Amino acid sequence: MKKSIILSNNLNKVAKITLLFWIMKIIATTLGETLGDLLAHTLKLGYTVGLAITGIFFIIALLLQLNAKKYIPFLYWLVIVGTTTVGTEISDFMDRTLNLGYLAGSLILITLLLNTLWIWNSVRGKIEVYPIFNKKVELFYWVAILISNSLGTAFGDFLSDNAGLSYLQGAMVTAGVILIVVLLHYTTKINHIILFWIAFIFTRPFGATFGDLLTKTNAQGGLDLGTVPATLVSVTILGALVFYSHKKKLV
Repeated sequence: MKKSIILSNNLNKVAKITLLFWIMKIIATTLGETLGDLLAHTLKLGYTVGLAITGIFFIIALLLQLNAKKYIPFLYWLVIVGTTTVGTEISDFMDRTLNLGYLAGSLILITLLLNTLWIWNSVRGKIEVYPIFNKKVELFYWVAILISNSLGTAFGDFLSDNAGLSYLQGAMVTAGVILIVVLLHYTTKINHIILFWIAFIFTRPFGATFGDLLTKTNAQGGLDLGTVPATLVSVTILGALVFYSHKKKLV
């Protein structure tokens, strides 16, 4: 009886890592890219204002998630979208407002991520991504995710702006890295936590470059669908998958 009470009071708070999780993550990152560009470019609010708006959205969503008693798909993916959107603004703010450049920004974000994971491991003795019951662990989890999505954005923009790759080529490069990570997961004994964070980082530039492919002009190598239609399509697809996963209790 006592054991069942303890379990009921310590319900998991995060999504299970499945194929559907990664599909939803990529769509969420695409949404984050198109929504971030909608605020900064289409609405002409700029990166500073865009960062403020997305930052407030992220903080509100995170507080709701942290205070929830169990895993609620809608809340969880709302925070994921928040991290992808604010991550877009953080990366662009560092590059275009602070003029650090995507390479310097990426190095700063890599350092922040490694330090976050090191502190997380030092404090808790291990790094957990599923299941998570403890609020302190969950806070480490979200900080690492926010930095990872910011880093992924910076790397994706580095591929297109600095390395000179088209959006389609950038998506193919990041997809290749993700495929390698999957193969390593199934064919080697490399720590699954390390592979998780590598995959998490690289699904962000994959989604970001795909978002750019949808919204940028034909002259820029995009399909010129516009940020509003691309954002609405991404919201619809992600919303449908969240509803499906909730009904089926898949993630």
